[in-house]
Amino acid sequence: MYAIVDIETTGSYAAANGITEISIHVYDGEKVVETFETLINPQQPIPYFIQAMTGITDTMVLDAPLFEEVAEKIFSILDKNIFVAHNVSFDYSFVNAHLKACGYETQQ
Repeated sequence: MYAIVDIETTGSYAAANGITEISIHVYDGEKVVETFETLINPQQPIPYFIQAMTGITDTMVLDAPLFEEVAEKIFSILDKNIFVAHNVSFDYSFVNAHLKACGYETQQ
């Protein structure tokens, strides 16, 4: 099965930036069998140009869960599926770095 992932972030590299939104759709080859979507509080300001590009504002993520609060769910979905994304190296680098920071080691 495939986990089709899309994220929005506060910047262009995982080491200094946060995830502001994640969407995962698990596809079994015929249909979507699981969906997980949430805004995420990146615990840092979202630059104005990112807000303009994504439409996600600081106010929108203020009461959103922290990544660590949804890490277990994200890991449980991704660990058993093939990671797929439009810009896979970008999305995977962020998700993997954030999962590692929460103590989860991906197999991919």
